[in-house]
Amino acid sequence: MRPMTTEIKRLIQVRADKGASFKRDGYGKKRQLSDSWRKPRGQHNKQREQKKAKGALPKPGFGSPIAVRGMHPSGFFEVLLFTVKDLEGIDPKTHAIRIGAGIGERTRLGLQEKALAAGFKVLNARRAEKRPEQEKAQKPAMAEEKKKKEEKKPSPLKVKAVAETPKKDTKKAKKTPGAEEKKTPVEEKKPPAKEKKPVKPKTEPVKKPAEEPKEAALVKTTKKTAKPKTESSAGGKSEAAPKPKTKKKTASEVKKDE
Repeated sequence: MRPMTTEIKRLIQVRADKGASFKRDGYGKKRQLSDSWRKPRGQHNKQREQKKAKGALPKPGFGSPIAVRGMHPSGFFEVLLFTVKDLEGIDPKTHAIRIGAGIGERTRLGLQEKALAAGFKVLNARRAEKRPEQEKAQKPAMAEEKKKKEEKKPSPLKVKAVAETPKKDTKKAKKTPGAEEKKTPVEEKKPPAKEKKPVKPKTEPVKKPAEEPKEAALVKTTKKTAKPKTESSAGGKSEAAPKPKTKKKTASEVKKDE
């Protein structure tokens, strides 16, 4: 592949700066119309009459420079590739290859490899995936590697045994040999623990009647114990005995007596 010259770069930039895009009349008014160019032919069409703001018509001044007309922005002319025979008579310095879209994956990879080996630039190159033949060749190698890794790794049972043994040894090592002899006599001669007696359920205390106030109690006692006043208690003065009450006579009774 040849590097793109400064002149070609300049001409491609000129083509991009023009930015001519021609759209058919009325494509924004109706949904079913696309923006692809169609020549206006109406008798009173404003775009055909070249009115302002109605869109430009294609003219010779909008064309790209002849040297870069039909050239890819990368600086190469495109060539569609369908078979290996299409590579004949093509120069890798001026042409780039685009593989057809209707080609299968297996033939595409073969064409892509041959084009790249011949020095062509592939515009729609895909990442080469592993073929089934290569996968079959790699399977036994992968299986051998897995076996080696498994042999190197110890079995889980051995790992557990190794992990458990040092823990037991460390516990024994922590205990001193004369620990049992150094026990205090107090610990050895401890009396047996007394059995706890069952606790009786507590009975609820009987509620006593509320005490009456002292003044009320005194009043009751004085009423019961009070005695009628005698001559000695009254200081020698005797009271007159109460007279019997006489009933008033009615008018009928008075007449009978008379």
